[in-house]
Amino acid sequence: TFYDVFCEAYHVAQEMEQEGEGHPSYFEFLYGMGMLAFEENDAEYIVLETGLGGRLDATNSFEHPFLSVITSIGLDHTEILGDTIEKIAGEKAGIIKKSIPVVIGEKSDEYNHVFDQAATAMMSKIVYAENDFACINHSTEGDFQKFSIQRHRDNKVFNLELDLTGNYQVHNILTAIAVIDLLHQETPLTISLRALTEGMRTVASGTALQGRWQKLGDKPLTICDTGHNAHGIRYVAEQLAATPHRDLYCVLGFVNDKDLSSVLPLFPKEARYIFTQPGNERALPAGKLAEKAAAYGLRGEVADTVSGALARAREMASEEDMIFIGGSNFVVAEVLE
Repeated sequence: TFYDVFCEAYHVAQEMEQEGEGHPSYFEFLYGMGMLAFEENDAEYIVLETGLGGRLDATNSFEHPFLSVITSIGLDHTEILGDTIEKIAGEKAGIIKKSIPVVIGEKSDEYNHVFDQAATAMMSKIVYAENDFACINHSTEGDFQKFSIQRHRDNKVFNLELDLTGNYQVHNILTAIAVIDLLHQETPLTISLRALTEGMRTVASGTALQGRWQKLGDKPLTICDTGHNAHGIRYVAEQLAATPHRDLYCVLGFVNDKDLSSVLPLFPKEARYIFTQPGNERALPAGKLAEKAAAYGLRGEVADTVSGALARAREMASEEDMIFIGGSNFVVAEVLE
């Protein structure tokens, strides 16, 4: 069974560590188990997401994909990937394979040249989603977002509904449709417009995906989001500002390797904060988070547990107010549990 494989690998890892050789990470264990599961179950198509960066990621051992996708670039995991956007882009560009097309989800003058150089060196076609497609209309109706996406080469318009909220999904939908378009043009895999339309309409219901600008309650409006780096939190902060509410209460917690200097300045100073910590060995203690946040003008109180922090926010907030929960996947996961 997969469990037996995992246990055997774990024992080998323990021996390696005892002999000073290091051992595979949790992510690498799961990647190996996943590939074994895919092989034993005759998977026809696989979507692999890198765990960290790209060049040295376990998933980069897969040598012959149909195509590669780089969604967005932000300052995250800087102690491993580098302390500049260019360095991080260089690490992510490591997934570009020889003669395999690559889609770039979000373009920027800060790093386009890095991807262009990598694609040229690998003789790979490069597509910038935002050059080929544009969102010409966007609205939200209840739990659905509606998009009109125009393809530039023939001005064809795709009208799509998405059962995920969060305004930042417009970037993701452009990336996804550019990928599907390139698959149709360059590979044996074709995804029909009908499948695309139905798939977009049932992303959340079909996959049980949670935590992306997810509404947990009304009166007060309660929202959680797993955005946890500067790039993602910038979009979250913009939507917080655009969402009608009287007072804002934020339940925040982070892991201890997060670059808070790039994240905390993005949160609104006028909000009331309940700083907390997830029940995880990587958690940043709530007291330390409160100290760091104060340096950026964010004030509030400390709660030792996520459940206690949310209870305190609900105690203080009125029906016209808003509660936001975020900062870390682990914080949101505890709330959703």
